[in-house]
Amino acid sequence: MAGLTAPLLGLEKKSLREQALAALRTAITSGELEPGRHLVETELSEMLQISRGTLREALRQLEQEGLLSAGPRGRLSVRHLDEKEIRDIFAVRAALESLAARTLCELPDRQHVTQSLHKAIDAMSATADGTLEERIESDLEFHRTLCRLTGNETLLHSWQSLEGSIRMSIMFAGREKGVSNMSVDRHREIVAAIDTGDAALVRKTILEHMDTAAATLVS
Repeated sequence: MAGLTAPLLGLEKKSLREQALAALRTAITSGELEPGRHLVETELSEMLQISRGTLREALRQLEQEGLLSAGPRGRLSVRHLDEKEIRDIFAVRAALESLAARTLCELPDRQHVTQSLHKAIDAMSATADGTLEERIESDLEFHRTLCRLTGNETLLHSWQSLEGSIRMSIMFAGREKGVSNMSVDRHREIVAAIDTGDAALVRKTILEHMDTAAATLVS
């Protein structure tokens, strides 16, 4: 594993499991630890300067998040997403976000909702010249906000469990395809649909948004 840079440089002793988890998650979703790469516990624990027990706790969490997969004899490697898996991820995401959007469009007063979503879109515009990771984060923050505004913690938690896989899908496809899904106009369409209060229109808009995004990533 020679040649890896930050965040895999060593950790402070405070909250070692959480730091290891964050460092490994970032390394995976950024592509530093590439899809298909086998993880060697001795090398990782030495690199992160943590015990193998602490490392295993972090690796188990990443496996639950879908970022790692277990092979023969339980050996872990960075998950490689194929076309079907990407489409499946976006199908589940579409179901969650259409529920969120329909919940919001049923609110009697949607002004605070649309204002928050427009602020998230403004943040997307502000990162238009940023790195791919910055653009991914601003895009995901819009969709995270969409779910958070419902006040449905179960929905938000379910959506957040997909974040790692969503990031991997985008990184797998590359910058050009990933960025093409981050058009602010496409996201304004979602807000406009919510503002109408038309649940059927909102569902249609979200499903089309996700179908197009998945098709672009696997094209």
